[in-house]
Amino acid sequence: MKRREMITSMGALTLGLSGASFASNDVYAAPYALRKKSIETDVLVVGGGTAGVVAAIQAGRAGQRVTLIECASQLGGTTTTAGVAYPGIFFAWGKQIIGGIGWEMVQEAVAINGDTLPNFSIPHGRQHWRHQVRLNGALYAIIIEQKCLEAGVDIRFYETPTNITFKNGFWHVETIGKGIHAEIKCKQLIDCSGNAYAASMAGYPVLREAESQPGTLIFTIGGYDFDSLDLEMIKEEYEKAIASGELVRAEFRGNIVGLLKSKGDNIQHVAGADATTSESHTLANIQGRESLLKHLKFLKRMPGCEEIKIVDMRTETGVRETYRIEGEYQITHEDYVTGKLFSDAISYSYYPIDLHIIEHGVTPKHLADGVVATVPLRALIPKNSQNFLVAGRCLSSDRLANSALRVQASCMGMGQAAGAVASLAITQNKQPKDVTISDIHQLVEAHGGIVPGA
Repeated sequence: MKRREMITSMGALTLGLSGASFASNDVYAAPYALRKKSIETDVLVVGGGTAGVVAAIQAGRAGQRVTLIECASQLGGTTTTAGVAYPGIFFAWGKQIIGGIGWEMVQEAVAINGDTLPNFSIPHGRQHWRHQVRLNGALYAIIIEQKCLEAGVDIRFYETPTNITFKNGFWHVETIGKGIHAEIKCKQLIDCSGNAYAASMAGYPVLREAESQPGTLIFTIGGYDFDSLDLEMIKEEYEKAIASGELVRAEFRGNIVGLLKSKGDNIQHVAGADATTSESHTLANIQGRESLLKHLKFLKRMPGCEEIKIVDMRTETGVRETYRIEGEYQITHEDYVTGKLFSDAISYSYYPIDLHIIEHGVTPKHLADGVVATVPLRALIPKNSQNFLVAGRCLSSDRLANSALRVQASCMGMGQAAGAVASLAITQNKQPKDVTISDIHQLVEAHGGIVPGA
């Protein structure tokens, strides 16, 4: 049917005229069906967040076939999807202690966006955030995706494991995604899910606290002039809203002025935020957005805030703490704050003890002068495991040590080490725990990384 004839026919139908009809020349595809696929790879990385991206790139650059599965729509995790786009800390006491692939990606994002790095020669004192690097999160997501592709990494978005078994020296991982049911066979598996999801599914013991740290929805608000606000009046009205049950003090740490001054950012607390299941993460996302809306409606009643608005909001609530593995070694708080140098140390970590408590907020406890923590290989290996590593916040550590180890620069360092170990385990036909530490150091350094004791 010609276009003019179709329009005439549709007009006739609209007017209720008899005798009008039109035909369709559409050609329909085959019925929608779940497609099954078998994939063989050397290294499978579960989770494309801060640690997973670096682990995948390192293994790919070392010559391995790498598959990376990520349940979301982009890479970067906490830095991008959750919006904590200020990774740190890469320098300690005037010296760089975390470099390599993660630092390469950060530097490139800063350069392309026309930003500047902090002056790391100036001590941060008690304001450790002054040494964190502010990034354009959207640009960073693109850059790290391209780095993965350049390293030959097969990225599979919107997929999640449903079954993990070890047979005849290989891991077999079933995943489900949009229209896809895949079985991935790999020689080495690296769990960078943040939740020890793959480790638990593989049958290794995991642990968590009875009550998790709160999460945070990152957002930006605007439409008001902070300096012209009657802050005392707003605080009085805020206390009334808490007393009436309209607002909850813990949701913004009781600091309505801080919310206005910072215009959002990393100030909200979502009690019990849990990313371990789709249901629990759904609840955390709903709670974060609901809390923001309640406070926005409250503030719009305040003189000077009538035009307040949401300028930006991340797509999910960021989560600080869920499950950790029971590893061949558990890093303790004492290990961390004394800067213990392990014989099998494969990366550094430098950040204050940073435990968030829903009722009281957070009071970082800084390391003593000159102290830098290290991460032993054994903490990345589940107890009694084969061909299996983890990297990121789900490493084996007690709660206080984990509150510092979980930050982005530290996760980048251990992610690169895990990628190197997985690659060497394949080429040397060894278990990860049996790979020689000097070989790990040599490979990491060959790709720009910094290793303990160098």
